[in-house]
Amino acid sequence: MQNQILENINKAQEKKRPNFRVGDRVNVSVRLKEGEKERIQAFKGLVISKSPKSGKGPGATFTVRKISEGVGVERIFPVHSPFIEKIVVETSSEVRRSRLYFLRELKGKKARLKEAERFGAEMLAEETAEPAAVAPETAEAKAPEVAPKA
Repeated sequence: MQNQILENINKAQEKKRPNFRVGDRVNVSVRLKEGEKERIQAFKGLVISKSPKSGKGPGATFTVRKISEGVGVERIFPVHSPFIEKIVVETSSEVRRSRLYFLRELKGKKARLKEAERFGAEMLAEETAEPAAVAPETAEAKAPEVAPKA
Protein backbone atom coordinates (compact mmCIF):
# COMPACT_ATOMS: atom_id res chain seq x y z
CA MET A 1 0.00 0.00 0.00
CA GLN A 2 2.73 2.46 0.94
CA ASN A 3 4.74 1.51 -2.13
CA GLN A 4 1.81 2.39 -4.40
CA ILE A 5 1.35 5.75 -2.68
CA LEU A 6 5.06 6.55 -3.03
CA GLU A 7 5.04 5.50 -6.70
CA ASN A 8 2.05 7.76 -7.42
CA ILE A 9 3.72 10.73 -5.70
CA ASN A 10 6.96 10.14 -7.59
CA LYS A 11 5.18 9.88 -10.95
CA ALA A 12 3.28 13.10 -10.26
CA GLN A 13 6.52 14.98 -9.63
CA GLU A 14 8.32 13.66 -12.73
CA LYS A 15 8.48 15.99 -15.71
CA LYS A 16 8.75 15.05 -19.35
CA ARG A 17 12.36 15.53 -20.46
CA PRO A 18 14.02 14.71 -23.79
CA ASN A 19 16.06 11.54 -24.07
CA PHE A 20 19.72 12.40 -23.70
CA ARG A 21 22.72 10.24 -23.04
CA VAL A 22 26.20 10.56 -21.64
CA GLY A 23 28.32 12.25 -24.32
CA ASP A 24 25.57 14.57 -25.54
CA ARG A 25 26.18 18.31 -25.68
CA VAL A 26 23.15 19.92 -24.00
CA ASN A 27 21.79 23.36 -23.24
CA VAL A 28 20.09 23.40 -19.83
CA SER A 29 17.88 26.42 -19.13
CA VAL A 30 17.80 27.01 -15.37
CA ARG A 31 15.42 29.36 -13.60
CA LEU A 32 17.29 31.51 -11.07
CA LYS A 33 15.74 33.67 -8.38
CA GLU A 34 17.66 36.85 -7.54
CA GLY A 35 15.87 38.82 -4.87
CA GLU A 36 12.31 39.25 -6.14
CA LYS A 37 13.22 38.81 -9.80
CA GLU A 38 13.47 35.56 -11.74
CA ARG A 39 15.56 34.96 -14.83
CA ILE A 40 16.58 32.04 -17.00
CA GLN A 41 20.26 31.19 -17.37
CA ALA A 42 21.61 28.78 -19.98
CA PHE A 43 24.27 26.24 -19.03
CA LYS A 44 25.77 24.66 -22.17
CA GLY A 45 28.07 21.70 -21.80
CA LEU A 46 28.76 18.00 -22.13
CA VAL A 47 26.87 15.39 -20.11
CA ILE A 48 29.63 13.42 -18.38
CA SER A 49 27.49 11.24 -16.10
CA LYS A 50 23.98 10.22 -15.14
CA SER A 51 22.97 8.80 -11.82
CA PRO A 52 21.54 6.17 -11.78
CA LYS A 53 23.02 4.98 -15.06
CA SER A 54 19.54 4.65 -16.57
CA GLY A 55 18.80 8.29 -15.67
CA LYS A 56 15.29 7.33 -14.57
CA GLY A 57 13.47 7.73 -11.30
CA PRO A 58 12.53 10.63 -9.05
CA GLY A 59 16.06 11.15 -7.71
CA ALA A 60 17.85 10.95 -11.06
CA THR A 61 20.63 13.47 -11.68
CA PHE A 62 23.03 14.32 -14.47
CA THR A 63 26.35 16.16 -14.49
CA VAL A 64 27.17 18.74 -17.17
CA ARG A 65 30.73 19.98 -17.75
CA LYS A 66 31.77 23.09 -19.63
CA ILE A 67 34.95 25.11 -20.03
CA SER A 68 34.45 28.73 -19.00
CA GLU A 69 37.39 31.08 -19.62
CA GLY A 70 39.86 28.20 -19.45
CA VAL A 71 38.46 26.76 -16.22
CA GLY A 72 36.40 23.56 -16.12
CA VAL A 73 33.00 24.00 -14.49
CA GLU A 74 30.74 21.10 -13.58
CA ARG A 75 27.19 21.33 -12.39
CA ILE A 76 24.89 18.57 -11.17
CA PHE A 77 21.22 18.90 -12.08
CA PRO A 78 18.26 16.85 -10.84
CA VAL A 79 16.42 15.61 -13.94
CA HIS A 80 12.96 16.41 -12.59
CA SER A 81 13.79 19.68 -10.84
CA PRO A 82 11.12 22.40 -11.10
CA PHE A 83 13.94 24.95 -11.61
CA ILE A 84 14.96 23.40 -14.94
CA GLU A 85 12.94 25.14 -17.62
CA LYS A 86 14.06 22.94 -20.53
CA ILE A 87 16.84 20.69 -21.76
CA VAL A 88 17.87 20.91 -25.41
CA VAL A 89 20.16 18.27 -26.95
CA GLU A 90 22.45 20.03 -29.43
CA THR A 91 24.80 17.25 -30.55
CA SER A 92 25.54 13.66 -29.70
CA SER A 93 28.86 11.85 -29.48
CA GLU A 94 29.89 8.23 -29.73
CA VAL A 95 31.11 7.13 -26.31
CA ARG A 96 31.94 3.72 -24.91
CA ARG A 97 31.75 4.58 -21.23
CA SER A 98 28.94 5.52 -18.87
CA ARG A 99 31.07 8.07 -17.00
CA LEU A 100 33.35 10.50 -18.84
CA TYR A 101 35.41 11.63 -15.85
CA PHE A 102 38.63 11.15 -17.85
CA LEU A 103 37.81 14.39 -19.70
CA ARG A 104 38.69 16.35 -16.56
CA GLU A 105 42.41 15.82 -17.15
CA LEU A 106 42.34 16.39 -20.91
CA LYS A 107 42.62 19.75 -22.65
CA GLY A 108 42.15 21.09 -26.16
CA LYS A 109 42.00 18.64 -29.05
CA LYS A 110 42.55 15.63 -26.80
CA ALA A 111 39.26 16.36 -25.03
CA ARG A 112 37.25 16.08 -28.25
CA LEU A 113 34.69 13.33 -28.70
CA LYS A 114 33.72 11.75 -32.01
CA GLU A 115 30.33 13.07 -33.11
CA ALA A 116 27.62 10.55 -33.84
CA GLU A 117 24.65 10.70 -36.14
CA ARG A 118 21.51 10.63 -34.07
CA PHE A 119 18.88 8.20 -35.24
CA GLY A 120 16.28 9.18 -32.68
CA ALA A 121 12.59 9.58 -33.34
CA GLU A 122 13.02 13.34 -33.64
CA MET A 123 15.65 13.08 -36.38
CA LEU A 124 13.67 10.49 -38.34
CA ALA A 125 10.52 12.61 -38.09
CA GLU A 126 12.38 15.64 -39.46
CA GLU A 127 13.88 13.66 -42.35
CA THR A 128 10.58 12.12 -43.40
CA ALA A 129 8.64 15.39 -43.11
CA GLU A 130 10.89 17.38 -45.46
CA PRO A 131 10.79 15.12 -48.56
CA ALA A 132 6.99 14.76 -48.35
CA ALA A 133 6.54 18.53 -48.53
CA VAL A 134 9.02 18.91 -51.41
CA ALA A 135 8.12 15.77 -53.40
CA PRO A 136 4.82 16.92 -55.03
CA GLU A 137 6.39 20.06 -56.49
CA THR A 138 9.46 18.28 -57.83
CA ALA A 139 7.47 15.34 -59.20
CA GLU A 140 5.39 17.60 -61.45
CA ALA A 141 8.43 19.53 -62.59
CA LYS A 142 10.47 16.42 -63.39
CA ALA A 143 7.71 14.44 -65.11
CA PRO A 144 8.02 16.14 -68.54
CA GLU A 145 11.83 15.97 -68.44
CA VAL A 146 11.94 12.22 -67.74
CA ALA A 147 9.54 11.33 -70.57
CA PRO A 148 11.35 9.44 -73.41
CA LYS A 149 11.77 11.29 -76.70
CA ALA A 150 10.47 9.65 -79.85
